[in-house]
Amino acid sequence: MTAPTTAHFLTDIEIKEFKCFKDFKASGFKRVNLIGGKNNIGKTALLEAIYIHVSSKTVNAMITAIYNVKFDRESLNTLYHYYPILDHKKILDFTKSYASKSNLINTEYFVIENDATKTYQINIGDKLISIDSNVLSITFEHIPNVKLIDNFGWADGGIISAYTAIQRHEQENELNAFVQEFDSSIDAFKVMANKPQCKTNGEYRDITEFGDGLKHYISIICALYACENGYLFIDEIDNGIYYDHLDRLWEIIFTLSKKTNCQIFATTHSKEMLESFARVAKKSDEQDISYTLLVKDKQQEIKTISFDYEMLDYSIAQEHEVR
Repeated sequence: MTAPTTAHFLTDIEIKEFKCFKDFKASGFKRVNLIGGKNNIGKTALLEAIYIHVSSKTVNAMITAIYNVKFDRESLNTLYHYYPILDHKKILDFTKSYASKSNLINTEYFVIENDATKTYQINIGDKLISIDSNVLSITFEHIPNVKLIDNFGWADGGIISAYTAIQRHEQENELNAFVQEFDSSIDAFKVMANKPQCKTNGEYRDITEFGDGLKHYISIICALYACENGYLFIDEIDNGIYYDHLDRLWEIIFTLSKKTNCQIFATTHSKEMLESFARVAKKSDEQDISYTLLVKDKQQEIKTISFDYEMLDYSIAQEHEVR
């Protein structure tokens, strides 16, 4: 592992323009951050906005992140509509505007249409670039240590890519131990014939045969290594994970995120997941955490209530409503 530094950690963000957000501010982020709130209030949109923000190292990387957000969220509809020829520019154009600033950088992306002309205006760190639509060539550039696991979970390709980090760090035995804790009938996990597989009763079988929970669990562990000194975003972190496994999942996340110096952002609408988050943090004295609750004020504008370790512990102990 490289020498740890938290200089890359996002501590606050102002989203001037993106989906449901206008002049929105959130602060108090730590190493491990959980985002909660009622359904359709903007949890996923906030996750996506931060993902785009920290991915904006270059113009190509920013465009790739904006593209990924739309493609991943609505991949089935997108594939159906554009299959067999995917028009990457049309997918990109679903997002017309994005602007944010944080303790790290200022970023802007606007699709400007005027007099039958279209221009992409991109600003990264106060370096403004305008690109005519006719000359825009989309070159995908993925930041290796910035990854997003959407609410559908990763396809095989995502798991295989992240698993290479497990191999690079020679942590196959650690991963297998975690997998056996999750399901004692599984002896090992491997990528064989370009397919993620689990060994049970002496036979390797496709990971999809073991349920979404195990796949999600393995994806998160592999991603924590792949995102060393970077960022991991997990939408609906409790997806497919039974209640009995929640505490152990948070223990792993707290331990590995510290080991790999990875900043985590995850969403949930589950009371059990939030309670587990607070319970494990207290048990392990893990104070580098935050909980961000999205709420709407009387004007129906989205605001945040931020809880650090002490506030979250107190609120749950007093049985205050924090979700």
